[in-house]
Amino acid sequence: MIIINKKLIALDLDGTTLNNNSQLSELTIKTLKTAVAAGHVVSIVTGRPNRISEQFYDQLGLKSPMINFNGNLGILPHEQWPLEYEYNVDKDIVAELLSKNNELGIKLIAIEGRDLFMANRGATIDMGFFPTILKAGQQLTHQNLQDHHNPISITVAVEPEAMVTMTSYVETHFGDQVSISPPWGGGKYSIVEIAAKGIQKATGVKILSDYYGISQADIIAIGDEHNDTTMIDYAGLGVAMKNAIPSIKNAANMITKYTNEEDGVAKFLNHQLDLQLAE
Repeated sequence: MIIINKKLIALDLDGTTLNNNSQLSELTIKTLKTAVAAGHVVSIVTGRPNRISEQFYDQLGLKSPMINFNGNLGILPHEQWPLEYEYNVDKDIVAELLSKNNELGIKLIAIEGRDLFMANRGATIDMGFFPTILKAGQQLTHQNLQDHHNPISITVAVEPEAMVTMTSYVETHFGDQVSISPPWGGGKYSIVEIAAKGIQKATGVKILSDYYGISQADIIAIGDEHNDTTMIDYAGLGVAMKNAIPSIKNAANMITKYTNEEDGVAKFLNHQLDLQLAE
């Protein structure tokens, strides 16, 4: 197979490359492996931490760097990468939130880094990607916080009625250092992520495109949620999933014909790159 232009394909995971059971379909795996064999670069660009995204990287047999924490971490899993990077949050902010958790209505504080996960309590099932039972060494306290480097992200779960109070406090006291994600979670708690100010998925995509010498025009970015906005805007071809939120569809150049449950990424790339795979 001959390709005219090498593409950088930046893929969100949840709601995009993964189905609603957080799985890769056989067609998706085959399609992405074929794209790589054809000379394109496929990279995962996700809000997930590396601890719960490397399994998909390995399933796909990728060798390209991976971007985690919405652009705040860039790594080459299982190897060293000269351009490996991470943006951190001062752990003094974590200590402040721990001290004021009752006042601010905070029910859970979790901090993460490439090799770090700690929380002040086990999560409830509706809190998503966090363990319900903490292992030894994962308990977050003022004392053991000081034994670790600054984290990459802080995740905070609050009761919905306390969200405005908590976010206002963070913005007032630390707004020059951090950004707060839009709230997510549909259960008893609303959840936000706090990370280094000004760092987004587009940060990682630009580093990848520069590393591979791929022009902005030859970047394809596919996503479905708020945190995909910057990479969809940055890419030469920004693609929204059929199941994407309206603002992402408005920002995108194209919208897939199929949802993440219907192999939308695979079918789009098969057609767009002429990979000649049966759908």
